[in-house]
Amino acid sequence: MTTTGAAAKIVAVRRSPILTQLGGLYGIWLREVKRAIRDRGQLVGGISRPILWVLILGIGLNPYFRGEAYGEVTFVVPFTYLQFIFPAVVALNIMYTSVQSAVSVIWDREFGFLREVLVSPMSRGMILLGKVLGGATVAVVHGCLVLLLARFADVPLTWTDVLKAIGLMAMLAFALTSLGIVIANRIRSFEGFGVFSNAVILPLYFTSSSVFPLDPALTRSQTRVVYPDWLVTIVEYNPLTYAIDVLRGVLIHYNQFDPRLGIAVMVVAGAVLFTIALLDFRRM
Repeated sequence: MTTTGAAAKIVAVRRSPILTQLGGLYGIWLREVKRAIRDRGQLVGGISRPILWVLILGIGLNPYFRGEAYGEVTFVVPFTYLQFIFPAVVALNIMYTSVQSAVSVIWDREFGFLREVLVSPMSRGMILLGKVLGGATVAVVHGCLVLLLARFADVPLTWTDVLKAIGLMAMLAFALTSLGIVIANRIRSFEGFGVFSNAVILPLYFTSSSVFPLDPALTRSQTRVVYPDWLVTIVEYNPLTYAIDVLRGVLIHYNQFDPRLGIAVMVVAGAVLFTIALLDFRRM
């Protein structure tokens, strides 16, 4: 055997563990995506949810999203209610899909698949990453389903806006899928997971300035006078507030906070929640 051939063989051997890990990562990711595609209930929810919020709730509440000043009708923010909640509906679709995708952890644990994967040569970090990326991929697709309704919400989108939104949706989906797996690691039943995940999703969503804006014309102290002090505090400390705000900035070009803050919050939340999920996986 020549020196070159021997060197190439050594390099191939050295690369094989990495290729094994990447192959396993791809396999787990693909399994999660295929499972979601075959779940018709999840697809129906991903389509019906934005239709309900955008076309029914948004249009129905649009006349009330305004005030009167000097006899003229004005909006609280320079957008219709339908435009204002459109980015929040994108986030809502991602939230439900991301968190619910984590139910596969309970499913795999119940039927022994997770045990078999955990004793495989794959590292637990790569196993978890495959599951998170699979759930996040499906969630981003469901978020894109909402973007198809942009013309009905009178939200003009450019391809640049869409690409930026997909990047932000991927960051949000990664963090929320990690959150779902953290919940799934602590809940042992399908029923308990459904109840507990809704108990997390709904309060997070409704206290994130998603369906009502904090009036931007008011100072921070004035806001605490107009709105209940406890509600303003919850909105300000809710990470989802800043995630939806940066998404709103991309889709309708309106921000209540610094967009960099929203990106930083999503990155930190994703890293922290993934680390917690990984610590749980290592205890299994």
